[in-house]
Amino acid sequence: MFTLKTKANNEESQATSASIIGAGTTITGNIESNGDIRIDGTIKGNVYSKAKVLVGPAGFVEGDMYCTEADISGQVSGKIVIQALLVLKANAVVTGDIHTSKLFMEPSVSFNGQCHMGANIVELKHDIPLAVNE
Repeated sequence: MFTLKTKANNEESQATSASIIGAGTTITGNIESNGDIRIDGTIKGNVYSKAKVLVGPAGFVEGDMYCTEADISGQVSGKIVIQALLVLKANAVVTGDIHTSKLFMEPSVSFNGQCHMGANIVELKHDIPLAVNE
């Protein structure tokens, strides 16, 4: 009836879980996750994820973002470091530098900063803290 979860199964389920910061929620401090994160509220701190970060239309991040992929529809004020693809949608507002392998930006995006792009840009940065405490 009940089964014991082994450590490997438990770690695997944690890696695939998604976290949601809902609208009207404000978190002050850094966030670290092995799974996806959806931000519809406000984060005042850095965001670290080994997966994808989605900032919804009402989402606001005041800090740096380090992740594998990101879709941004809201606001980010800080440095964005993405290993793979960064998608800036419709009314996104980004104030800060971007370091990414690939970038897709819709025409109505507001971006103020420098963009460093290409597969070797992210690989050469040894100071990128993508590894969440293991």
